[in-house]
Amino acid sequence: MALKPKNTKIRDAVRLHGSEGKQGLLEKAFSFAFRGLVYAQIWEDPVVDMEALAITPDTRMITIASGGCNVMSYLVDDPAEIIAVDLNTAHIAYNRLKVTAIKHLPDHHSLYRFFGLANRKENITAYKQYLAPHLDDMTRSYWEGRDLIGRKRISGFKKGIYRTGLLGNFIGIAHLLAKLYKIDLSELLRAENMDEQRRIFEEKLAPVFDKKFIRWLTDQPASLFGLGIPPAQFEALAGDDKMANVLRKRLEKLACEFEIKDNYFAWQAFGRGYGRKANIALPPYLQHANYDVVRDRIERVQIRHANFVELLENEPAASMDRYVLLDAQDWMSDAELNRLWGQITRTAKPGARVLFRTAAEPTLLPGRVSDDILGQWDYREEESLDYTRRDRSSIYGGVHLYVLKN
Repeated sequence: MALKPKNTKIRDAVRLHGSEGKQGLLEKAFSFAFRGLVYAQIWEDPVVDMEALAITPDTRMITIASGGCNVMSYLVDDPAEIIAVDLNTAHIAYNRLKVTAIKHLPDHHSLYRFFGLANRKENITAYKQYLAPHLDDMTRSYWEGRDLIGRKRISGFKKGIYRTGLLGNFIGIAHLLAKLYKIDLSELLRAENMDEQRRIFEEKLAPVFDKKFIRWLTDQPASLFGLGIPPAQFEALAGDDKMANVLRKRLEKLACEFEIKDNYFAWQAFGRGYGRKANIALPPYLQHANYDVVRDRIERVQIRHANFVELLENEPAASMDRYVLLDAQDWMSDAELNRLWGQITRTAKPGARVLFRTAAEPTLLPGRVSDDILGQWDYREEESLDYTRRDRSSIYGGVHLYVLKN
């Protein structure tokens, strides 16, 4: 196949300000790193999302696709339509593969093996038999194309897809660094209770962040590219603190504030995959209890390679109910935020909800989005603080909910 999709949209989105010098070089490096698969698993908690979004059977929603776990999981709450958009062609191919797998793999066991275990040779046979014949040319070209070291990308589902991609490689490097300090991160997964989780964190993990090399390393913006953090977001994440301290606090929340046994984000961070028992520590779309409804509703998902705001500009007024922005606004200039929120406000139905995350704790909109636009929205501050507290991924400083005023 000759199809080779380009990722120029990523370059344009990251290099928003035409930065020169060191900042410009960092932006170029990040856009290069971000061209391939970044998130084999999305790092926003869909359980928190679904509570905040209050999805109903007539809900028409638009979300950034990313790794697709949340897109598929939202189907559990029975929306009428989900439009999933992304600038990254690898994410588009990944999401289209998920849609095809939910439609055409024969049963829950094969779906769980493919995206739950995601490291079995049987997955390659299943791909050839059930998925490849139903993929569009671009998606098939991506998965049957080769990565930088010459392996077919689909082989990731034989070797472990969650160990690939920018984030998967970042987690792998974190495990390697931990081993150099004689720490086995997977020990946390064997903790019997939350008290033991905290003991392991405080005795073994927390002291690493005081090491001189780790403090130097985490002060380099490029070191966090693997978390999908662009240069523009790095300073917001650190704030007035050292980055090592910020990361230690976020890791402490992940390791200590939720029970390990059913927190699949912790399993990914400390074990590099999901729990090895079906229906334990899995995103909603992979849980056996949700298999039938997700499969029955999968036709409601559209996967679009597009810019979020450009897509909204082509939608009718008052036509959308829910918007999920992930952390994309952390990348944006004030002009782009106003353009985005202008289109959200134009296309929003009464009572529409917008959910997003920020690297720093506060909402970033006041003082940056015009009062004429933002004044039409109600910021649910107390609810947002509660959602932030309960987000099991623990990576973000804030989860924020805005509701259109009547």
